[in-house]
Amino acid sequence: MKISKLIILLFFLSCSVSYSQNYHSTNKKAIKIYEEASELYKKYDLEAAKVLLKEAISKDSEFIEAYTLLAYVNLDQNNGEEAKKYFLKTIELDPKAIPNNLYFLGELERQTGNYSDAKRYFSEYLAMNLNNIDLNAKINYSLKKIDFAIEAMASPREFSPRNLGPNVNTEFAEYFPSITVDQKNLLFTRRLPFENSPQGFNEDFYLSKKNNSEWDLAKNIGLPINTQLNEGAPTLSADGQILIFTACELYGNYGGNRKGYGSCDLFYSQKQGDNWSEPRNMGPNINTKHWETQPSFSSDGRTLYFIRGIRERGGNRNGNIYVTQLDSSGYWAPPVPLNNNINTVGNEESVFIHPDNQTLYFSSDGHPGLGGLDIFMSRKDEKGDWGEAVNLGYPINTYSNENSLLVSANGTLAYFASNRDEGFGELDLYEFILPQDVAPQKATYFSGKIFDNNTKEPIAARFELIELSTNKVAVESFSDPIDGKFLVTLVDGKDYALNVSKEGYLFYSDNFSLSSNESASPFEKDVPLQPIEVGKSIVLKNIFFETAKYDLKNQSKAELDKLISFLNDNSKIKIEVSGHTDNVGSENSNQILSMNRAKAVAEYLTKNGISSTRIIAKGYGSSQAIDTNETESGRAKNRRTEFKILGI
Repeated sequence: MKISKLIILLFFLSCSVSYSQNYHSTNKKAIKIYEEASELYKKYDLEAAKVLLKEAISKDSEFIEAYTLLAYVNLDQNNGEEAKKYFLKTIELDPKAIPNNLYFLGELERQTGNYSDAKRYFSEYLAMNLNNIDLNAKINYSLKKIDFAIEAMASPREFSPRNLGPNVNTEFAEYFPSITVDQKNLLFTRRLPFENSPQGFNEDFYLSKKNNSEWDLAKNIGLPINTQLNEGAPTLSADGQILIFTACELYGNYGGNRKGYGSCDLFYSQKQGDNWSEPRNMGPNINTKHWETQPSFSSDGRTLYFIRGIRERGGNRNGNIYVTQLDSSGYWAPPVPLNNNINTVGNEESVFIHPDNQTLYFSSDGHPGLGGLDIFMSRKDEKGDWGEAVNLGYPINTYSNENSLLVSANGTLAYFASNRDEGFGELDLYEFILPQDVAPQKATYFSGKIFDNNTKEPIAARFELIELSTNKVAVESFSDPIDGKFLVTLVDGKDYALNVSKEGYLFYSDNFSLSSNESASPFEKDVPLQPIEVGKSIVLKNIFFETAKYDLKNQSKAELDKLISFLNDNSKIKIEVSGHTDNVGSENSNQILSMNRAKAVAEYLTKNGISSTRIIAKGYGSSQAIDTNETESGRAKNRRTEFKILGI
C-alpha cells in the first residue's frame, strides 16, 4: 500500500492541532496514554506507540483519535488490512469526526481493487464540502482512476500467461528479465537468502539459454559481476555483449569494486568470449547522489534509458525516466528526463525500450490505472517526441503493482514477473502473447562472425547499420574480440546499409530490405574481411541508381561517405571504380551506362576531397557477370558498382 509517510504524518499533525483541545473522549487516563503514544509516533517508535494506543482504546472503546493513530501506525508498517479495520471503526463511530479518514479508507479500498467501496468513501468526503483544495484534488484524481479501472475491467483483454518453468523459476524470487534480440539468452535477477548480507538476502544475475524452444537450466554468471551483495535490474545490449546493471557501494570485504557517487549507481561490463570484464561505474554524467537504477539499453548501442529515484521526506523514493546518449567522442551526455507524456509527479519504474527504438514500456502510478503501478506503452512520433501513455489494460494490469515488462523483438511475446498462485514460489517469470494494439514494430537481426578472409582468424571489427531513407546510423557496435561474433538489430519496414570496417582491411558492404519482410525473419551470414592488397576488390552494395540511368540516388550517400573515409584513412591507396550491368539491352548501351555510373561515383569522390589522381573509372557493361542473367535475382547481383585496389 503506497501512501506517503510524509502525507500520513502531516495528516496526523493537523489532526493533533485540531483536536488536542477537544478529543472524542472524556477518559483522562485514555487521553494521557494517547498523548504519550503520539510523542512516540512523532519519533517513529511505531511498536511502542502501537502498544500504548491499544491500551488507550482499552480504557475508552470509542476513542476515535486513538483508532485513527493506530491506523496510521499500521499504514507506516505496510499493514493495509489492519489499517483499514481501524479506519472503518472511526467511520462507524462518527464519519465527520475526522473526515480525512474517509480519504485514507478510500485509498486503501482503491489500491486493493474494491473500487465501488472506494468510490463511496470518496463521495462521502466530497459531500461534506470541506475547503481542503489539495485533498479534494487527490480524491478527484483517485475517482478518475476508479472510473478508468471499472471501464477497463468491463472490456478485459485476452491474457493467458505461461510460466517459464523450473529451469528459470525457483522457490525464490526471479524478476527484471533482459533478453538478447535473437531471443536466445535470458538474463534475470534472482533474490536468495544470505545471512551474512546487511540486507539478509543477496540479488544475483542468472542466465538461461534457449534450446529447441525451451529454456535451459539458469546458471549464476559468477564473478566479477555477482558478488556477496546485491546486483539488480540488468539490461543487455541487443547482441548480449554489454551488460549494464544497478549496484550499491559495497560494505566490508564482500568482493568487487563498486565505489559510487551516492545511493545506488549504474555499472557496465563487456563480454569477452565467455567471460565478463570487471564492472565499471558509468560515471558522474549518469550517476548522482540519487538512486540510479533499472536501465534499458537501446538496440542502437548509443542510447540508455534508466530510472532516477529521488528520496523524498518521509522515506518514499519517487522515480522518473531519464535518457542519455553517447556523444561523438564516446562519452555519455548529461541525462534528461522524458516528457510529461511519460513522467508524472508520481512514480515511474521498470523502463524498457523495445529493439524498434520507437516503443517504450514502463510502469507508473501517476497515470490513470487500476491500482498501484500499472504498465504503460508510448510510441515516438515523427518529431522524435514520446506520445501519450497507453495503459495495457486489464487483466495485464490489476490493482496490484505490475512491472518488469519485456517484449520480444518480433513484438509477439511479452515477459513479466508475478507472484501468481500457480508459480514455484515468490516472484516467477512468465510470458504471454501481447495484444497487437500495444505491440511494437517487428524487429529481427543479422548475425554471424567476422574473420580475416586469408587466415580465417576472428576479427574485432566495427560495424554500422545505416537507415537508407535518412542516411543516419541506426546501430553501431563491435564484433566480439575473442570469437568475432556479432548481432545487429533490424527493424521491420525499413531498408538498411551495413558497413563493417577494420584498420588494415577493405570495408565490407551489404544491404537489407525489410520493407516487405512481414515475417521479420532473421539473417545469418559470416563476414570475411579482405586485407588491403593490390588487386583485391569489393562490391559496393549500397550504391543505387535509377533504372537505366546514372544519377546517384540519395540512399547512396552513406556508402559513398564510407568510401571517402576509407580513402582518407589510407591516403596512398589508388583505386579503380567499376560499373557493371546485366545483359538486358544492347552491349553498347550497357557499356555506356556502366561507364557513366562509374564516372558518377568517381565525381562524387573528387567533389568531396579525394584527388582525381587516385581514381580510375571504368565501365565493363555485362562482360564480368558474377551470377546468372537468367533470373531477376541473378541480374540484380550483376548490376553493381565495385572498387579495386590498384596501388598502396
